Amino acid sequence: MLLRLLFVLLIALNIAVAAWLLLGESGSHAVEPSDKGVPELKLLTEVPAGGSAAGAPGVAASAGAMPAVNSPGTAVAHAGSASVAAAPVAAASAPVPAPAPEPEPQREAPKVAAATSAPPATVPTSPKRSYRCLAVGPFATQVDLRSTRTALASRTVRSRQRQEQTTESHGWRVFLPAQPTRELALAQAKRLEAKGVKDYFVVTVQGELQNSVALGLFHDPANARKRRDEVIAAGFPARMSERTETTPVWWLDVVVPDDASNDVRRGIRTPGVTARSTGCF
Repeated sequence: MLLRLLFVLLIALNIAVAAWLLLGESGSHAVEPSDKGVPELKLLTEVPAGGSAAGAPGVAASAGAMPAVNSPGTAVAHAGSASVAAAPVAAASAPVPAPAPEPEPQREAPKVAAATSAPPATVPTSPKRSYRCLAVGPFATQVDLRSTRTALASRTVRSRQRQEQTTESHGWRVFLPAQPTRELALAQAKRLEAKGVKDYFVVTVQGELQNSVALGLFHDPANARKRRDEVIAAGFPARMSERTETTPVWWLDVVVPDDASNDVRRGIRTPGVTARSTGCF
């Protein structure tokens, strides 16, 4: 029931709107063609024949703007209103030159005070010092190197440490060359004993001296040569070689003023450590 009522009201509302549109007043109102005080423009076709203005067709001259340039024998038509008639030809206004830009005010240049500065003072230069590079070492341990580096820190410009491998002599050995087998080495040892040669033993440790007969280890090379000669006199091919071992050592390279090199040498307290000249770094 409610839907039917709404449908009837909607139809009635549509009929009322349609009647108002058909029977009501038109929405057009009188409009003032121009504002008061503005000159009226007229087309050239509206000007009388005797006073036609020269110029391009369809262009009207405004009395309050710029004077139109007339041809000889022609008159200028002035209008009192600024309304444009609804005609198929549109009125084009004469070009008006753009106003010249206003000149920017000249900025006053900042006044800079002429400051007279005194010439820079010359700094006296000290005489150039010469430097020397020394290699301090060798050190058997890094503990000795660090203690020496600390003691020489006040005398050095810069320093660095480096490690090297060195070969140290641990005496001289006298021996018989190695035999191909252990049995041959034992047989050679028995022959030595038969000749009265004592203090020997057969090397069984793997290496280049395995199955050789060791005849002694000496710190003095003169004693080693004496032992070798005795065994050779007994009729055996004894040999002599230096026993060496490769161990790491450490060096301390320092850069010191030339006049402080002697102080560096005197400041070394570790036994066996010296200072010698080396290349600079």
